[in-house]
Amino acid sequence: MEGWSFLTNHARVLLCIAHDPGVRLRDIAASVGITERSAYGIVTDLTAAGHVVKQKQGRRNRYQIQAHLPLPEPTSQEPAIGEVLALLAGASAGRQLTRGNLPEAIAAADTTTTESGGISA
Repeated sequence: MEGWSFLTNHARVLLCIAHDPGVRLRDIAASVGITERSAYGIVTDLTAAGHVVKQKQGRRNRYQIQAHLPLPEPTSQEPAIGEVLALLAGASAGRQLTRGNLPEAIAAADTTTTESGGISA
């Protein structure tokens, strides 16, 4: 049986970009475990969908996640990309993301426990 991953490669690439908006495709590929060509294709998908904005800075690219946009999921309650990234990246990384890369949509990246014991963001 082949191994599987809970997150898609697109989600994992988004997390790489969230941790380092100036990350190189080579580093994304190494982190996710895919080829550079695949990383390029995924970043192209994300930019074409409007979820990531790519800006040229010298010879490198800098990425900005549009955290306020809803996830492309067919659910009744579509959380914003930033909310999901804050949960996946963790509270300390979420604070860092809100300063440099993600707008105020996830400024409350610190999670709190609800009365029922669940986590809310």
